[in-house]
Amino acid sequence: MADAVQHRWLDRVWYRGALSGAWLIPFGWIFGALAALRRALYRSGMLPSFAVRVPVVVVGNLTAGGTGKTPLVIWLVDELARRGFRPGVVTRGYGGTIRQPTIVTPSMSAADCGDEPLLIAARTHRTVVVARDRVAGARLVAECGADVVICDDGLQHYRLRRNCEVVVLDGERRFGNGRLLPAGPLREPPSRLAAVDLIAVNGGPARAGELPMRLVSGRARNLRSGEERSLESFAGATVHAVAAIGNPQRFFDGLRRQGLRPIEHAYSDHYGFRAADLDFREPAAVLMTEKDAVKCRDFAREGWWAIPVSAHFEPPAAEALMARVLARIREPLDNLSSRGA
Repeated sequence: MADAVQHRWLDRVWYRGALSGAWLIPFGWIFGALAALRRALYRSGMLPSFAVRVPVVVVGNLTAGGTGKTPLVIWLVDELARRGFRPGVVTRGYGGTIRQPTIVTPSMSAADCGDEPLLIAARTHRTVVVARDRVAGARLVAECGADVVICDDGLQHYRLRRNCEVVVLDGERRFGNGRLLPAGPLREPPSRLAAVDLIAVNGGPARAGELPMRLVSGRARNLRSGEERSLESFAGATVHAVAAIGNPQRFFDGLRRQGLRPIEHAYSDHYGFRAADLDFREPAAVLMTEKDAVKCRDFAREGWWAIPVSAHFEPPAAEALMARVLARIREPLDNLSSRGA
């Protein structure tokens, strides 16, 4: 559990003002200088970037860890499909062993392709390609018949040209201590937001120019039987709450708001579960995120439940988001200097 200890330490440094990470500040300066140089090289054309034959929408963030990108990717795929498009998704497949561009299939495990690709494929029933080389992956998505490629977590992948950039912010944690990796959670400085097309804020107050988004929990699904029941039916019960996501506390707090009494079990993002990890002494139902459930399906026990979440926008925000995305994907792709770098 060394990675979980490290995750908790970084959380205290990045988001709670702990001073024990002050020695990391010079490394953040170095990281920032290298990131700025890399972006400048792409902007100047000294590092090449590549387009695919269909529009590309990038969904990403400025911070390390989860902000709600995956639910927004699923929402975008559904909304585009509802409007007659044939969207597909390319994603890195963090935590998986696959290196070459590969189409995700139901027979794959999270150890093969990562947990998020499995989840996106199961929820959307669309082509999902895992690829460390996002350009090659996007081309494969297009070859499979997609007329729009959604690139999950590709904001800093400047080799892939894009028509539209959507950034997701955690509305409660935002930029943490405001420092760059590893001294803080930032992959790029907040000034990068001036170049993106849309900013969605997951929870917390949205500021001027930002679109408020929230995650809505669905019905709990039993990992063994497929039975579904409402979260309200667990109200008052003590449950084991399992989360290996970027912000586990959001999951735990959501269960409390539904009237449950969770015993918290937080793991590092993308943690590869084994059956022994969930062998708890106290008898109680085990509730986990849908992303974690795809890693536990092969050794699931009775009383284990997955809680799906979906991105939700109020109608004005949803209309503004889709209007911007549709306008961008219908434009000819300009050079990269006008899209990100």
